[in-house]
Amino acid sequence: MEQKTGSSLFLTDAEKTAGPKDLFFIWFAANMGVLGIVYGAIIVGFGLSFFQSMLVAIIGPLSFLLVGLVSLSGRDAGATTFVLSRAAYGFRGNYIPAMIGWITQIGWLTVNVSTGTLTILALLSQFGIGAGTTTTIIGLIIFAGMVIVSSFFSQERLVKMQTFFTYVFGGLTLLVIAMLIPSTNWGQLLSMESGSWVTGFLPALVFCMIGTGMTWTKVAADYSRFQKKSNSSLSIMASVTLGAAIPLIIIIGAGVLLASYVPDLASASNPISAIIDSGALPHWVVVLYTLAALGGLTPMCFIGLKSSGLIMKSFNIEMKESTVIVIHSLIIIVIPIYVLIVSNSFMSFFQAFLGVLGIGLAAWVAVFAVDYLCLRKNGYDAKLLEDEKANPVNRKGVISWIVGVLVGAMFTKSSLYTGLFAVGIFAESNLGVFFTLVTSAMLYLILIQFGKKDDQFRRN
Repeated sequence: MEQKTGSSLFLTDAEKTAGPKDLFFIWFAANMGVLGIVYGAIIVGFGLSFFQSMLVAIIGPLSFLLVGLVSLSGRDAGATTFVLSRAAYGFRGNYIPAMIGWITQIGWLTVNVSTGTLTILALLSQFGIGAGTTTTIIGLIIFAGMVIVSSFFSQERLVKMQTFFTYVFGGLTLLVIAMLIPSTNWGQLLSMESGSWVTGFLPALVFCMIGTGMTWTKVAADYSRFQKKSNSSLSIMASVTLGAAIPLIIIIGAGVLLASYVPDLASASNPISAIIDSGALPHWVVVLYTLAALGGLTPMCFIGLKSSGLIMKSFNIEMKESTVIVIHSLIIIVIPIYVLIVSNSFMSFFQAFLGVLGIGLAAWVAVFAVDYLCLRKNGYDAKLLEDEKANPVNRKGVISWIVGVLVGAMFTKSSLYTGLFAVGIFAESNLGVFFTLVTSAMLYLILIQFGKKDDQFRRN
């Protein structure tokens, strides 16, 4: 990870040299992962027609508008996301949302590392090398090693790497998708009946929004903090949203098409191998496909690891850079070993657990966004972010977060628990996250209208 000179949490104007184009490439490369194809298959599984499924694939990724909004705070203040979050929650009040953010970030990172390892195994199988414990460990070491090395990248190097992956593996991904289209069973796709807009389309849309933009809000300012203050808000939001939405719409759309040829794709333990085994790709394209899948997963992991370390730093714990790297390295090696070798059911439980934590993330970003729009558009006071005694707990933010989480939990159903009101149309609707967003945002908006305006500071 890059070193920050001095003790200040803020980048100086001299360090803020990036343009909106840099954000475009960062987010484009981070969203080329093969999991987007699985998302497309899952969307079809909600019982939707081809038109409804493609509508979800187009609208869902536009949730990156929220990532673009949070990115504006990074441009304005030059600090990381969960450091800026201290203004809305206070130092101690920020610990739980930050911890949830870190767990979800490191959690999805391990999911992606596991998927990357499975991709390497699929590639090796094309050369007659069978999967086993030894080859799995070797594949994990290779993929995790590449990701760990990225923790030493500076912001400039990261942008260059993401740009490289965008052009090379983005082009390769388009080639592979073009090869998949002829395998589409158009008759089956176009004959699918429309599903319910309330109990089918809406849950699928919420699922897609959570899995795309919502997941990345917690790291948005980590990369926009390098933006020049003179860069317009519109250009930043457009670069972030389009950079992420373009590859996601294409890849998720490809997943919708492929679902007609590989019906068990959504539930496959190894989606890479499921596509290969289906015969959807010509044999000579299979190696290109696995390389494209690896190229799509790698930059996603680069971003995931870097931001995990930045979130950990917001806990205000004195820790050497090398210690942070070692902790994260152990996590992304040990958990995938357990997932890939020891347990056959851990992954489904783990993903359900991360999904439940998504409610906490939704409440966090709702408060953060309202706080920025209503109180911080003129800048952040450094005292709120650097001095724990001056800002121990922002009760308004913490209360809004807790209430939002409780409301969302009551409308949530998962394999871990069932909320009190998660019945009827709410049983499978994923609306708990939506209710969390609205509740936390509206409550915080109301609370900041009362009491002293002592939290409306400007950073000089």
